[in-house]
Amino acid sequence: MNLLITGGAGFIGSHVAETLLARGDTVVVLDNFNDFYDPALKRENAAALNGARVVVGDLRERELVKKLFAEERFDAVIHLAAMAGVRPSLQDPLYYEDVNVRGTLILLEELRARPKTKFVFASSSSVYGANDQVPFREADDIPHPMSPYAATKRSGELHAWTYHHLYGIPTTCLRFFTVYGPRQRPEMAIAKFVRACLDGKPIPFFGDGTMRRDYTYVDDIVDGVVKALDRCAGYEIYNLGESATTSLSELVQWVGEACGKPPILDRQPMQPGDVLVTFADVTKAKTKLGYAPKTPVKEGLARYVAWVRARSARPEPAGR
Repeated sequence: MNLLITGGAGFIGSHVAETLLARGDTVVVLDNFNDFYDPALKRENAAALNGARVVVGDLRERELVKKLFAEERFDAVIHLAAMAGVRPSLQDPLYYEDVNVRGTLILLEELRARPKTKFVFASSSSVYGANDQVPFREADDIPHPMSPYAATKRSGELHAWTYHHLYGIPTTCLRFFTVYGPRQRPEMAIAKFVRACLDGKPIPFFGDGTMRRDYTYVDDIVDGVVKALDRCAGYEIYNLGESATTSLSELVQWVGEACGKPPILDRQPMQPGDVLVTFADVTKAKTKLGYAPKTPVKEGLARYVAWVRARSARPEPAGR
């Protein structure tokens, strides 16, 4: 397949691109290398994607997107590019709306003229908001997103449904549940916790430690994305998670065990936009996609800490 991967130089995107290149697909990466976190990390990811065409540009540059679609006969678009993060979205909701919603619509407008091209959209577990029914199921009524980020992801799902309904675009929306692992964005919780623990610095610890998350190792997410791509038809939404929950207290304890150092806690109040629990029911993904997550959190943390240590022993990438 000839594939466009938006955000393909980022955390999840680079893993997806690497996997698809390895199996023989043709990959075009579109990424703007913005400074939400150190662009040198994304340049390093992109440099390792041997055989990919890497296009530097913003998803919202409509003429650039139009030109890309005219040059390439894409069989599928994997749309991972987005402004991420619940808390940052509270500070600049208009920017999040512009990138995440308008950017998605620009892609859908191109697909409107190419309705046989598959569309795989990266959504988020945050769309469930303060859902009091756990585990979360794709058919749940979810009218109350708790942050602008969550609202933009739900908007993306709804726009994708509209374009599928009107133009027949094969569409799959994937609700990712707290992804972690090598190349993780440095502002994400596990990345911050591991770095702080290894450096002997305090870990920011929000609330009383009972908040629970469904943490999903990146290899399992990539497996789900590839399976969803290959089976993309009609309009479907799938949860991709480990289908297990870990409390914040357990997570910090296990980070300390993986690092071989006792964690130091910097206790802080719960943050606006946070929810008490995320928990994926992955029955649908298992049944229809053959999705089978294999990495328990303790094992994933050990792998991630090993990667951080190995990377710390290497020279810094150029440009940092």
